[in-house]
Amino acid sequence: MSAPRVVVVDDHELFRDGVRARIGGDVQIVAEAGTVEEAVEAIRAEQPDVVLLDVHMPDGGGLAVLEAITADLPDVRFLALSVSDAPEDVIDLVHAGAHGYVTKTIEPGELAGAVRRVAEGEAVFSPSLAGFVLGTPARLTPREREVLRLIARGYLYKEVALELGISPRTVEHHVSAVLGKLRLTNRHQLSRWAAERKLVD
Repeated sequence: MSAPRVVVVDDHELFRDGVRARIGGDVQIVAEAGTVEEAVEAIRAEQPDVVLLDVHMPDGGGLAVLEAITADLPDVRFLALSVSDAPEDVIDLVHAGAHGYVTKTIEPGELAGAVRRVAEGEAVFSPSLAGFVLGTPARLTPREREVLRLIARGYLYKEVALELGISPRTVEHHVSAVLGKLRLTNRHQLSRWAAERKLVD
């Protein structure tokens, strides 16, 4: 796969400069934005593979960008990048359509890898999302539980989609939501989690 085309959205110019300097050789940064309005304009113009999205900005932040874009441009994928590891931030962004969530403590090489994985269809979550309280039961919807069981059995996204009569894109959204709720970072951890709890037939 060629280097993914990326729009970087963050209200701090210095941070955007740092992202460009550290991962610009691994991905194609096609635009930058410092406000929600600039972000929506840039994403609509460039239709990138991935938007690296700041969660908290003065004019509405990542949620506002997601709400403005996801319905019209469903193929654009979003990787949230934030100083916050609060559970409510993670869950809100995932429910709004983000495909991953990493914190700004991530190493540049790991960030470039996360962008590529999101571009390829994976859901990516930072293992340092310590804001979740251990032992808090995750509230999975019935559909999320169905998707979880099939993924845990080794089904591919397209096979889950056929089995449940939904689109692969919808499967991706469900997997992203489940990973966020369960504090897991990839489908392999998801399979192990389900097996340990005897959720796999």
